[in-house]
Amino acid sequence: MKKLWTCLLICLFFGLLFSCSKDNQNESENPNQINQKIAVVYFSATKTTENIAIQIADITKGRLMQILPAIPYSADDLNYTNDDCRANVEQNDENARPEIANNIEINDCSIIFIGYPIWWGKLPKIIYTFFDTYDLADKTIIPFCTSGGSAISTSVNEIKELEPLAFVKEGKRFSSSSSQSEIKNWIAQLNVKINEKVGME
Repeated sequence: MKKLWTCLLICLFFGLLFSCSKDNQNESENPNQINQKIAVVYFSATKTTENIAIQIADITKGRLMQILPAIPYSADDLNYTNDDCRANVEQNDENARPEIANNIEINDCSIIFIGYPIWWGKLPKIIYTFFDTYDLADKTIIPFCTSGGSAISTSVNEIKELEPLAFVKEGKRFSSSSSQSEIKNWIAQLNVKINEKVGME
């Protein structure tokens, strides 16, 4: 009888030990607990989005990278009152893909903040070029935008269609007057693990 109890106690001990080991393994595989490199990628024609992107990169210790158009946008290109201005023509052409001048190094990053101004309620077409060029499958995409009043929701839906294999969060709209505390509070709510600086471009 004593041998039986001894065997049962030994089995129970090893069972508990295996269970604890398995729990620890599950915790290490939780994406929220793995060191994840962060990139903050943005397109900014008037510096408004750039200001937000710089603050996000500073808070998250992310790699800051600007999407540079091969042909920079002039003031005339952004003259929205002119139906024939470059921005209007691009936004009205579903096949428009403005060329990007620089390489965006995001292969080693698993979390991508992507920032842009809202143009006619939607993504600027150069952001389409970015998503067409880079493979973001299995990466987490966190959109942020700047606008005077347009919501971010339509552009987020565009991103979800362009990147069906990525994990796309709902994102956040900022204005030119958004404070650093507003940006910090938003990032805190994302539950992103921030502890590894990957450099800035």
